[in-house]
Amino acid sequence: MRRGLLGDFPFYLGRGRGTADGDGPVNRPAAPGNIRRVKEITIANCGGFWGDDPTALRRQLRGGPVDYLVMDYLAEVTMAILNKQRARDPQRGYAADFTAHLRDSLSEITERGVKVISNAGGVNPAAAGEAVGKLAAEMGLADRVRVGVVTGDDIQPRLGEILGSGESLENMDTGRSFDSIRERTLSANVYLGAGPMVAALQMGANVVITGRAADAASALAPMMHEFGWGPADWDQLAAGTAAGHILECGLQAAGGNFTDWRLVTSWKNMGFPIARAREDGSFAVTKHPGTGGLVSAHTVAEQILYEIGSPAYPAPDATVRFDSLTLTEAGRDRVEVAGVRGEPAPEKMKVSVSYRDGFRATGRILVAGRDAAAKAELVEEMFWEAAGGKESYEEAYSAVIGRDGGFPLSEEGPPPAEVVLHLAVRDSDPDKIRERFSPRIAPLVLGSAPGVTLLDPARPRPMEVIAHWPCLVGREATAAEVTAGSERATVGCAVPPAPGFEPRPVVSVSSDSDYAGERERPPGDEAGRGMEVTLSELCLARSGDKGDIANVGLIARTPQAYEWVKREMTPQAVKRLFAGLAEGRVERFEFPNLLAVNFLLHAGLGGGGVRSLRVDPQGKTYAQFLLGAKVRAPREVVESVREREGGR
Repeated sequence: MRRGLLGDFPFYLGRGRGTADGDGPVNRPAAPGNIRRVKEITIANCGGFWGDDPTALRRQLRGGPVDYLVMDYLAEVTMAILNKQRARDPQRGYAADFTAHLRDSLSEITERGVKVISNAGGVNPAAAGEAVGKLAAEMGLADRVRVGVVTGDDIQPRLGEILGSGESLENMDTGRSFDSIRERTLSANVYLGAGPMVAALQMGANVVITGRAADAASALAPMMHEFGWGPADWDQLAAGTAAGHILECGLQAAGGNFTDWRLVTSWKNMGFPIARAREDGSFAVTKHPGTGGLVSAHTVAEQILYEIGSPAYPAPDATVRFDSLTLTEAGRDRVEVAGVRGEPAPEKMKVSVSYRDGFRATGRILVAGRDAAAKAELVEEMFWEAAGGKESYEEAYSAVIGRDGGFPLSEEGPPPAEVVLHLAVRDSDPDKIRERFSPRIAPLVLGSAPGVTLLDPARPRPMEVIAHWPCLVGREATAAEVTAGSERATVGCAVPPAPGFEPRPVVSVSSDSDYAGERERPPGDEAGRGMEVTLSELCLARSGDKGDIANVGLIARTPQAYEWVKREMTPQAVKRLFAGLAEGRVERFEFPNLLAVNFLLHAGLGGGGVRSLRVDPQGKTYAQFLLGAKVRAPREVVESVREREGGR
């Protein structure tokens, strides 16, 4: 039995700081021979969400040399699902796919000395650890598999104590009081950092399972363990967190969801991303040779901007300055990342609370043939009249997919020959949904416009909504418990003080503030001057979600286009483009090192996640919508892009 704080384990302060190769935009060529040779470890991602490619682990293991396999299963929506499972069965609540993925590779993993780290524990990491132990015994590997389990992220049983200590747990996005949901909470999980995982590795674990932890922490932990980075090595910890952030969503860093998808030469056997990390904090992003997909400066830049806000990105172990790093293409499917700067970790840690928020039901109807959109409008009107009207529900929503479901301002092109009518409600009374909403969908097939058929069950059942509440808690309120075999340790979440530290400023502007030069016009429209293009010709983009906030990262293709973006793509302009979707303010942050800006659309997802009734509750299509906007840009800006694209 061994107990102690993180400081009791052999961490050492790193002596070096990551160094940049120089200043400049992404996509600069460099000679691989110029990279200083230092100790290096290989960390391979094997999935970006629960339900990702089940062959990824096996292919990453057998595709080439690897030291660590990391697997990310959790998201806010996933936690809601796992909480429902545990409520029905106390032995569930973890990603059961994890053991299935391990089954055909565990022998090879142990033979090669590879280690596995995953947050597959969900809301029940102890049960996940027991399942892996049982699998190892069944395979005759019990003496070769040492499972490390990290718990302590679950603070639900201690909410009363934490609130009594003075913590407010107010919603960090909206400022709402926690009292409004206190009696409806189901779970509360702190996003742990890498420290407890490092402790498990130091205790000899070769399979490490956590519950809720920061997504990037599973990749940072091996670097801390192997390189001896300590809690005050901000630059190195930030670099490791940046590597983990790039890896965490799987194929999104290796050609998946890429704006320039036509540049991906093969979509077969897509290669999941790999980080070759070095003790100085620099790392390369790549994939196994002979696999499909694409790793380029732009695929990596898009992933960097995914689901973040400010370039000063707060993580449990350090604050990452994503506006400091450089991306250098150093060969086919290899991008060198250097120069990452870090700042002290935030004083508080993020908490994901789930709570009951009524019931919802969704129905979808296909409307086909001539004048499909007009017929859908008729069906929509008939339905709501029969269902008692939208106003009779706490929340009601409908959209015509193919006309305005995700692209509400799209008016171009021929009229669609088929559309889908999306109908949804949320209410605290499930009987109201069951008796008024659900029975009124099926009759539309015979009693409305021609060419109507059901896509979903005739009578959708009301499903309980488990909503997400993000908040913050002091570090002293949390400590992780780590077990590996018969050993047990307590790992605190405190970080070294940073007296007198002054963070670098962040360049940002909000739609709520005055903006010099802002005019009521489309971006770049100066009395018809300039060239009309779609924004996609000038930029790339990727969008994502955090609760009810959507982010859209916009990357200019040339320095000239970046200057145009900063001048013309104002928060006010983007708010107007997303009218009807972005209900709150729009913020914009600048990333000059990536030739990028990042927009945050507050109250932009109809509640977000499982609470949202929208067609796209996670903002996945928002980047494509923005890229489709018609803009005017000076001829020299457009030509700078066309010259670059033509010479690529």
